[in-house]
Amino acid sequence: MQMDIQNLEPKAVWNYFSKLNAVPRPSKKEERVIAFMMDFGSSLGLETSKDRVGNVIIRKPATAGMEDRKTVVLQSHLDMVHQKNNDTVFNFDEQGIEMYVDGDWVKARGTTLGADNGMGVAAIMAILAGDEIPHPPLEALFTIDEETGMTGAKGLEGGLLKGSILLNLDTEEDDEIDIGCAGGVDITATGNYIETDLPSGAKGYQLLVNGLQGGHSGMDIHRGFGNANKIMNRLLFAAADKGSIHLCEIDGGGLRNAIPRESVARFAITGSEEKVLAGIQEMIENIKLELRITEPRLNISLSAQDLPSKCMGNDAQGKLLRAVQGVHNGVFAMSTSIKDLVETSNNLARVEVGKGKIKISCLTRSSVESGKLNLASSLSSVLELAGYEVNLSGDYPGWTPDPDSEILKVLVQQYKELFQESPNVLACHAGLECGILGSHYPQMDMISFGPNIKGAHSPDERVQISSVQKFWKFLKTILSEIPKA
Repeated sequence: MQMDIQNLEPKAVWNYFSKLNAVPRPSKKEERVIAFMMDFGSSLGLETSKDRVGNVIIRKPATAGMEDRKTVVLQSHLDMVHQKNNDTVFNFDEQGIEMYVDGDWVKARGTTLGADNGMGVAAIMAILAGDEIPHPPLEALFTIDEETGMTGAKGLEGGLLKGSILLNLDTEEDDEIDIGCAGGVDITATGNYIETDLPSGAKGYQLLVNGLQGGHSGMDIHRGFGNANKIMNRLLFAAADKGSIHLCEIDGGGLRNAIPRESVARFAITGSEEKVLAGIQEMIENIKLELRITEPRLNISLSAQDLPSKCMGNDAQGKLLRAVQGVHNGVFAMSTSIKDLVETSNNLARVEVGKGKIKISCLTRSSVESGKLNLASSLSSVLELAGYEVNLSGDYPGWTPDPDSEILKVLVQQYKELFQESPNVLACHAGLECGILGSHYPQMDMISFGPNIKGAHSPDERVQISSVQKFWKFLKTILSEIPKA
């Protein structure tokens, strides 16, 4: 199947994408992919270096006749989100991604594909390795850890790059040209509770929520997809309202920037069992009705389960359920200045409960800094009222749109000439690295674009073959039309 991928057009791009996807590259564990990129640049005889945090920079001189053009920074990130289906056996730390062709799409078998941002990396590699594509002086910047903190972009030193134009290849709609993005901040609440013995005669159950679409917590947050953590909490809240339940464990969600697809909880019932089970069933039916359009594959199952001997006390359990119920999830505010743009949102990404410890993790995004801080303050207040310690970390700025950008005018003109239609020029709700990079290089003219990638940050991730061809044609044309310095 890998050979089928490599034979797709443009062959150079797909060949490098296949090679890249053979290298395990989880966020914060990029040692192997950094070495891979260093070897790649050195094998071409190009100036190749690694900065103090692990970003790789490869420089390539201009092709003949284009030495007087502005230097362009081509930028993509090396790491990828690691998510897999619950029934998929796969070791991301050791295995390469297993890909296959399905019509006009390339997909992975039960895992994320890594097209975010592997297609951008592969396209840059093809430019660097090729000798037939006219281009100005190039600086290829491959950043690390974009998906779990953007520490690569944050750690990049000012003055290291000489380019005056940056092309970020991390947008996921091929008719879009992005000129702005949201900033974000991680909110983590932690708490402890004293475990108590399960009451005598308690009947144990496991409640499972899965089959949700998941997706990118920025780009997909407005689509009305179900959040497994919020669904689970509604079910437990309904159960506790009908009788005596004793919560032992919750394991819900995964990465901060992925909408949670799965959650599992284990609890016991000691009183009014029929009422509790009826309350859970009624809530299951309500939730499935609410999400029948956006989540047709939603599964909620309840089964008898042997439980550990310890559980939460009633007071700790009540505070937890009310806190999670009170945490806002989804769109918080729409932009008043840019049509259809989500301005502020929150993703309740992870809920972990067990063995006396509680951890609740969120990612809050906004294109307005004060809006981000306002929602973060609201979420912190809810969690602190429950008695948890709240920590804000990983704060990164948004990217302020510049509608008068010189390189934007080049892209719009070339897009119209190539495809006989106008592109959608907009800001996005994802956390592109441009905002951070712009803080280090405030005079750099930045733009973002890319091929069609659907289901990013989920095992449904896929990239469109025909769109990659369009993207490649667009990228090559842009490089040939860079203005003179």
